[in-house]
Amino acid sequence: MKIDKLCGERFKERPSDCVIDSHALMVRGGYMKGVANGIYSSYMPLRRITRKIENIIREEMDAIDGQEVQFPVVMPASLWSESGRYESIGSEMARFEDRNGTPMVLGMTHEEAAVHLVREYANSYTKYPFMIYQVQTKFRDEGRPRAGLIRVREFTMKDAYSFHTSQEDLEEYYQKCYDAYNRIFARCGIPEVVTVKSDSGMMGGSVSHEYMLLTPVGEDSIAICSECDYRANMEAADSIIENDCSGEDAPLELVYTPDIHTIEDICAFLHTPLEESCKAVIYQKNMTDEYVVVFIRGDLDVNETKLTNYLGEAVHPGEVTDDCGLYAGFTGPYGLDNEKFTVLYDASLKGTHNLSCGANKPDHHYKGLKISRDIGDVEYADLAKIKEGGICPKCGKHSITISRGIEVGNIFQLGTKYTKSMGMQYLDAEGNLQYPIMGCYGIGVGRLAASVCEAHHDDYGPIWPMSIAPWQVQICCLRADDEECKKVSDSLYEKMNAEKIEVLYDDRNIRPGAMFSDADLIGVPVRVIVSPRNLGEGVCEIVTRDKAVNEKVAVDNVIDFVRNLINDRLARR
Repeated sequence: MKIDKLCGERFKERPSDCVIDSHALMVRGGYMKGVANGIYSSYMPLRRITRKIENIIREEMDAIDGQEVQFPVVMPASLWSESGRYESIGSEMARFEDRNGTPMVLGMTHEEAAVHLVREYANSYTKYPFMIYQVQTKFRDEGRPRAGLIRVREFTMKDAYSFHTSQEDLEEYYQKCYDAYNRIFARCGIPEVVTVKSDSGMMGGSVSHEYMLLTPVGEDSIAICSECDYRANMEAADSIIENDCSGEDAPLELVYTPDIHTIEDICAFLHTPLEESCKAVIYQKNMTDEYVVVFIRGDLDVNETKLTNYLGEAVHPGEVTDDCGLYAGFTGPYGLDNEKFTVLYDASLKGTHNLSCGANKPDHHYKGLKISRDIGDVEYADLAKIKEGGICPKCGKHSITISRGIEVGNIFQLGTKYTKSMGMQYLDAEGNLQYPIMGCYGIGVGRLAASVCEAHHDDYGPIWPMSIAPWQVQICCLRADDEECKKVSDSLYEKMNAEKIEVLYDDRNIRPGAMFSDADLIGVPVRVIVSPRNLGEGVCEIVTRDKAVNEKVAVDNVIDFVRNLINDRLARR
C-alpha cells in the first residue's frame, strides 16, 4: 500500500473533544471519523487492526471447540419478551416498528438469539456440551458515549455462548474460556490485563469476571488488595466494616440544628467524626416511584449496583417533595414511618452506638442513637462501596487500594436464566426434561484496539504490537526525487510484497520531518529509511517504533533482517 493513496488525513493538533490519548491519536492518525455521538466510520488502518484482532479471537475460540455462527442485528421484540428483558431493559435498547407494525429491536447483546438458534437442535443430552460464537455489530444507546472507541453506541463484539448439562461441566469450560481470554489479550499486546470479580448486571447469573486494563483513564473503579490476589470491580466488591463500640451508651437526645443539612455539617456542629453518624440516602424505584431510604454510616457511599441487585429493580435519586413525608437533610431512622417507605440498613451500621442522625423534622437531629436499642432488630445488607484502605474480603487486612481500569472483556456463568424463560429443554439419560446451563463470553473488538493504543503510545502516536499492527513495515523514501533512492525504495517495496510482508510505502516528495510524523501516527512497528546519505554507505537505516532497534543494514540484507525482526516479535506473543 502506498501512503499517498491511503484515505484519511493525519494532522498535528489534538482535537478538543478527545478526552483520552487513544481517542486523540486515532483521530489524528486517520483511523476513524465521527458520524454521530458514539458512532464512527473506520479508515483502512483501523480495519486492518480490528481484522487481525478478530482473527486472533477466532483462532482461540476455535481452539476450544467454538463454532462460529452469526445472529441478526435486528430481532423481533417477541424474542426479548420471552426472556423478560424487553420490559426490564431501559432506554439503552433501540426499539422500533417495521412497516407491518411489528415491534423490533436492535441487538445490544444476543443471549435470546443464541437460545433461539439451538433450542430445537439441542433436545438430547448427547448433543452437549457445545459453544457457539459470533463477531457481530451491536447497538447500545449509551447515555454518555465518550473516549472514542472505549464507550460507543455502535460497536463490533465477539460474544460466545456455551451450553451444558451440569454446573461442573460449565465450570470446567468456564476455566477454558478464562485461559483463552488471557491468551487473546497477550497476543494482542496487553498481557498486563487483570481479571476481577464483577457484577453480572442485566446479563444475570451468579459468577462473572471482567478483564481490566489498569489505567488512570479507565471508567471502572477496581478494588485491589496489596497483600493478596483479591481484585473486584467496585460494583461487586464486598464492603467489610469494623466499628469501635467502646465507651458507654449515651441517651438519645434531640438537638436543634438550624440550617444544617449535610452529614459533614452536623458532625462539625456536634464535634463528632463521620464514622459516628448515620446518614440517609434517598432513592425512588424506577417503575413505581416508591421511596427507598438507605441508612449508611456517614463516611461511606451507597453502591447503587448492590442496591439495585438487592431490590431486584432499578432506582434513581429520590426527589424529596414537601408532602412525601421525608425531610431533605433531616431524615433519620428513629420515628420514620417504615410502612410508608422501603427502609434499608447498610451493614456498616451493625453494632454501632452513639450515632448522630436526622430527626425527621426540620432543623433537628438526634445524637446518641443506638439502632438495636432505639429502633429494634433490623436486617442489615451490604449496600456500601468499598473504600481506599478498607478491609480485604479475602485476607482480612486493611490493604484495599482503588485503581481505574478499562473493561476489555467479560465472562459470565448465566445458569438457566435464559433457557428456562425461553423454554429450552433436553432429555437427560433417564428420559427426564432438564434446562441446559449457559455460559457467556464477550470481547469488544474496537474497544480492545483502543485499549492497546491507550496502553502503548507516546506523545507522537501509537506503538502497535506486531501481532495487530496495520502493517508490519513502513518504507520511508526520504528523497523520491533522487533516482537511486527511489529505485532502491521501489525494489524493497516490490520484494516485500512478493514475500507477503505487510508493507506501507511512503514515497511522497515531502520533508523528512513530516514523513516521520505521519509514520509515528500510523505506528507501524518497523521502519526502513532509505536516503541518499545511507545509500552512500550502501545501507538502509532500520528502526522500530518502540525505539528498541536502530541499526544500519546493508541494502542486500534488508529483507532478511526485516523478516527476522518480524518473526522474532510475533514469536514473543
